[in-house]
Amino acid sequence: MGQANEMTRAFLRAAGFAATVAIATISITPLPRAHAGEPGTAPAAPAPPASPPPAPTPAPSVAVVPAGLPAAPWLGVQMDSGSDIGVTVEHVVRGSPAEKAGVRTGDRLITVDGTKTLAASQVTRAVGQRKVGDSIAVELERRGAPTTITVILAARPAGDDILKMDLVGAPAPAWTKVSALGGAPSSIAQLRGRVVLVDFWASWCGPCRMLAPRLSALKEKFGAQGLTVVGITTDDAEKAAVFAEKHQMRYGIVVDKDGDTSRAYGVSALPTMLLIDKKGVVRDVLIGYDPTGDARLEASLKTLLAETAPPPAPIPPPAAIPPAPAAQRPPAR
Repeated sequence: MGQANEMTRAFLRAAGFAATVAIATISITPLPRAHAGEPGTAPAAPAPPASPPPAPTPAPSVAVVPAGLPAAPWLGVQMDSGSDIGVTVEHVVRGSPAEKAGVRTGDRLITVDGTKTLAASQVTRAVGQRKVGDSIAVELERRGAPTTITVILAARPAGDDILKMDLVGAPAPAWTKVSALGGAPSSIAQLRGRVVLVDFWASWCGPCRMLAPRLSALKEKFGAQGLTVVGITTDDAEKAAVFAEKHQMRYGIVVDKDGDTSRAYGVSALPTMLLIDKKGVVRDVLIGYDPTGDARLEASLKTLLAETAPPPAPIPPPAAIPPAPAAQRPPAR
């Protein structure tokens, strides 16, 4: 169980070290993604379900080094796999050492701590050879202009904490390339003024099946008070609809076929739930299904529902219509 729990707690949104926190009371299904960066270090994939779904679109490569060392140094970036001109930063974790030092999404890492970086694994090794609190020089290219910044490495947080620090307190990311089933909302912006519980799920996820009836009950109990429950899945529309009907998912279902929205939210284990307030700000992230956590979840929802909704966005006045020109009288003959 220890190895399985390590896998379920691995959140691959930040360069640093893989998470190793094990929680025995929470049911989690890891997404079938490889650990990129260090060839041969990915843990064995979990046993596939009886009818395995098509593999989702692979997530961008993330530099990872072996876990288990105390006070692992952490940079806090998500990167592409690299090329002969450097490694491109695809995401910077909020509050991470990289963000504090000024690293931005789109920067190309040229050298890290004096090591030329042509692959994410080289960034990993350069960071892993230092200690927490060390300062490292990062040479990067931004919009064609070279620059060098100094990053002070911090201790890598647990995987859940990385996801929370990246999302909690920030506006919920927009949904990209999704298809709404039935009357489900097609964007998070449509739900401004309501409390939203977003659940990332899949038909092959065992804990998701246990959670679905509970989410339906929450929707029935609090829907009239301003709660919207939305399930987002990378399953195809037909499979999602059949599953939702079979498991009585009486809330909106959104299909994220290419996984773009799931990646935007940093989802790497299922189920992953987010509580979003009436202003569209993420207030909490819950990973896995904990049957003992129902009371805490309800308390959080009641708190958010009691908050004042933001005023509606002003409706711009209609554009002034210029008067029609006066009709010209034909000349007299």
